[in-house]
Amino acid sequence: MTIILGHILRNNSTAKIATFLRHKGISIRHVTFALALSIALWTLYYNYLSRSDELQLSPENGFYYPPETSKVWSDRALQVKNAFLHAYHGYERYAFPHDELKPLTNESINNFNGWGVTAVDSLDTMLLMGLQEEYKRALPMVRQTNFSLPENFDVPFFETTIRYLGGLLSAYALTKDDTLRARADVLGTLLSPVFKSTSGFPMFSVDTYSDYGGSDNPVGVLAEISSFQLEYAFLGKVTSKKEHVDHATTATKAFAKANLSLSGGMYPTRWDITTGTPTDLQLSAGALADSGHEYTLKQYLLTAKTDKANLEASDIRATTHIINNLLFVSPQRQLLYITDMSAWEDDIEFSHQFEHLACFFPGLLALGVHTLPLDRLDTLGINVTDLFKDLPLKHRKAYEALAHFNLADLHLWAAQGLAQTCYLTYADQPTGLGPETVQMRLGDNNSETPWMEAMQVWRTNGSKGSPPGVGDKRQWVGDFNATTTEEDDSDSDTAADTRDYEIRNHDYYLRPEAVESFYILWRTTGDVRWRHRGWAVFEAIERVTKTPSGYASISNVDTLDPEQSDSMPSYFLAETLKYLYLLFIDEDPVPLDKWVFNTEAHPFPVFQWSTSEKAIYGLL
Repeated sequence: MTIILGHILRNNSTAKIATFLRHKGISIRHVTFALALSIALWTLYYNYLSRSDELQLSPENGFYYPPETSKVWSDRALQVKNAFLHAYHGYERYAFPHDELKPLTNESINNFNGWGVTAVDSLDTMLLMGLQEEYKRALPMVRQTNFSLPENFDVPFFETTIRYLGGLLSAYALTKDDTLRARADVLGTLLSPVFKSTSGFPMFSVDTYSDYGGSDNPVGVLAEISSFQLEYAFLGKVTSKKEHVDHATTATKAFAKANLSLSGGMYPTRWDITTGTPTDLQLSAGALADSGHEYTLKQYLLTAKTDKANLEASDIRATTHIINNLLFVSPQRQLLYITDMSAWEDDIEFSHQFEHLACFFPGLLALGVHTLPLDRLDTLGINVTDLFKDLPLKHRKAYEALAHFNLADLHLWAAQGLAQTCYLTYADQPTGLGPETVQMRLGDNNSETPWMEAMQVWRTNGSKGSPPGVGDKRQWVGDFNATTTEEDDSDSDTAADTRDYEIRNHDYYLRPEAVESFYILWRTTGDVRWRHRGWAVFEAIERVTKTPSGYASISNVDTLDPEQSDSMPSYFLAETLKYLYLLFIDEDPVPLDKWVFNTEAHPFPVFQWSTSEKAIYGLL
């Protein structure tokens, strides 16, 4: 038929065509059918089969991630770079030198000290993307900002450290511009009064004009009282100032004194900054705690794997407790998720809420697998048995249960399963964007399925197929109008019962945590599915959040008509777009064995303390 159609197309004479068809016994009806079939096949190919960014069925495992050429991925990286330019140029035009752009009204907002947080947060993203003109335009503001004006009476330590101090230090690391190092030194010094608490934990805020640090709240949350070690350690290294290094070791020493027996060796969420002791037994890897767990491993890696105290606290005790206690499997699609727990004496309660903020954790697990000899920790001088000997019997037994598994495999399975669930909370929505918080559904009679219990059953049954919660899962397809809300907790949500969760917070805040984990999993495993999933997220960002001047957070990710909000956080440029760009380019300019990202995605180079530095700083 193709030969016939080709012959027809090569001859433009109606008479010749009619004669040819009659000679071959072909009617007009035959030709019409052939043309319609060709058009249908052509449409099918270009709309579905040729779309390399969508999963395709495969007889091996039900899913197929088509291989892409380097050019395809470099083109996608270029699209991310263009997205950054669109967002940053909108900020430059309507908001610079203020903190953030309001992308709907084209106004500015000073919500982080008024020091131009979007520009400072974006410096290293510009450098990694090769955007020298934008970088040069930002430098005068960075050099001239006065960090100690009278109105700077309530500077939040945590956000200022990770965004401003981290941004300055990372840009210095990439350029060796001494001006940036000097500005970081000034800022780090002005922030230091927050460490004047009796425990050494930092207070919430600081007055950078009057040298006063403090707040009325004596309770600090884990993420805020511990997420400064990377910044101050690197600041101390590049300035050779002992006071900065002392601040970096403050958290490690304070945590080492704490009694963690009731929490299984894991840091609780809230702490008394006067006494340096936990005030509750709420355990979480989400809001208020996330970067506290992140920095323990990363401080060990940043110092060329010499900070053993942080390693013992992170990838061994805390991660063991999380794997044994905070990971569950949903009864519908067998999705792996991480939640938080609260304990009062022997009464333990799990919320079964899964936060987008917790989607950093699979990346942290994968980073640990990539950088640590998890099944040969003795080679690092660590006696694992000693780490658990002072804990209650139930925690010691929980760790012993892990001995049936290869720890590297176990941690990687957990990383893959959790990251997939993070992705599905995006793919399940008509917007393609993930909600801030979901409430995972339980089984019959509110039954829970802890992941390690399911893993033990899987092992006992011969470890057949993928481990529980691991392996490709299909996205949910259903009636989005049937989704329950916080206000509607009735049992009438029958159409959405097959989905594994109800959405509690329907907003998407342009957050980076999911794509951060995709990036780390891609770089550490080479599994192309994480690139495809990242691309799907970026396409949704372009389709749903873009405005004429930037990108906007959105409400109601689970509707066909979401609303944009007048907010473009600086971390969207510092983290979300940076991780997507690094996910799509072939050669990583900041490889994970030579650089360590702070919690705002600012990369610092791995370094070693010299013998003299160790002696001077008391690090021996």
